[in-house]
Amino acid sequence: MPATMPDYDALLGAHLDALRAEGRYRHFLTLHRQPGAFPAARRADGSPVTVWCSNDYLGMGQHPAVRDAMIAAIREDGAGAGGTRNISGTGRHHVALEAELASLHGKGAALVFTSGYAANEAALSTLARLLPGCTILSDADNHASMIAGIRHGGGPKRVFRHNDVAHLAELLAELPPEAPKIVAFESVYSMDGDIAPIRAIADLARAHNALTYIDEVHAVGLYGPGGAGVAAREGVEIDVVEGTLGKAYGVGGGYIAGSATLVDAVRSFASGFIFSTTLAPAIAAGALASVRHLRASDAERTAHQERARATRDALLAEGLPVMLNPSHIVPVMVGDAALCRAASDLLLDEHGIYIQPINHPTVPRGTERLRITPTPLHDDAAIARLAGALTAVWDRLGLPRRKRAA
Repeated sequence: MPATMPDYDALLGAHLDALRAEGRYRHFLTLHRQPGAFPAARRADGSPVTVWCSNDYLGMGQHPAVRDAMIAAIREDGAGAGGTRNISGTGRHHVALEAELASLHGKGAALVFTSGYAANEAALSTLARLLPGCTILSDADNHASMIAGIRHGGGPKRVFRHNDVAHLAELLAELPPEAPKIVAFESVYSMDGDIAPIRAIADLARAHNALTYIDEVHAVGLYGPGGAGVAAREGVEIDVVEGTLGKAYGVGGGYIAGSATLVDAVRSFASGFIFSTTLAPAIAAGALASVRHLRASDAERTAHQERARATRDALLAEGLPVMLNPSHIVPVMVGDAALCRAASDLLLDEHGIYIQPINHPTVPRGTERLRITPTPLHDDAAIARLAGALTAVWDRLGLPRRKRAA
């Protein structure tokens, strides 16, 4: 008698039902962004919305220089890259973009990937495989892409407590001085908005003959000279800098920058790079225009920091539970997945404000939040509307407040 066919949809649907029951099911909101009017957008039904959770931190996805460069690239080079970098996919825009990124970070070379995730996964896994017996020491709060790269590298790893230099020192002291090792961490941690003790980590790594690998995806374009990141702002030399072109630069893709030999090794051995069709010429051209603009202009960075401070101050004045940090990210704590979803829905449906709820596994259970990302284009009126809307939603849901500011 033939075996009963498994009900695959039922088995998978049970997992989805569990997500829904916990309030963690992810809803995608279809948006029509308004060129030249960011952060304004429209929903699928045409209703207006103000976006307060975009990682297009500076609005560069709408910048005329970026848009013009992309349009020109399509007219001159066509739509797609044509293949992997090895098989007809290397174009003039890719070469120029990598040279610009290497110059930005003061490195011998740079390599562009289809995303920041791909850059981290490919670079870390490849370095782990190529360096014999290499141990990777990873911050406990590192991004999923870094964790995936370390895991796929298949080598030994140690996890140090988040931003805990003393714990890192203990772990490094247990390893042979002559053994290859990499300390992998981030500069700005995107959910809490805290910043790593970069100089202390780099000094410690150097004392133990370890390479340093920093994820600056939430910092490039935003901090440091020309937007080179927090490590550059603090004058700290890092061996490998990983960044994205899809956040502050407003386009898409990721990259690493490091010594010419290290970058060439990743280029030559990383399967995630070798077997991926590369960025479309227009994407590379737009990213190049954005990087060049932000290297020459501090206006966007200055306005961004001021708007982040103004937003944080306005929310604190209303007694809202803002998590304080030294970066541009403004987390407002909820602490419950279902209530976080409800708050997001009320903001959108009743106030035309879009802030995506952040739930487990992105953050630990019990620390669910609304992650607000002000941009230079959120004016005083928008900030006032946000503060009023959040206050109304907090009152409606009975969410806890801070003590009101004087």
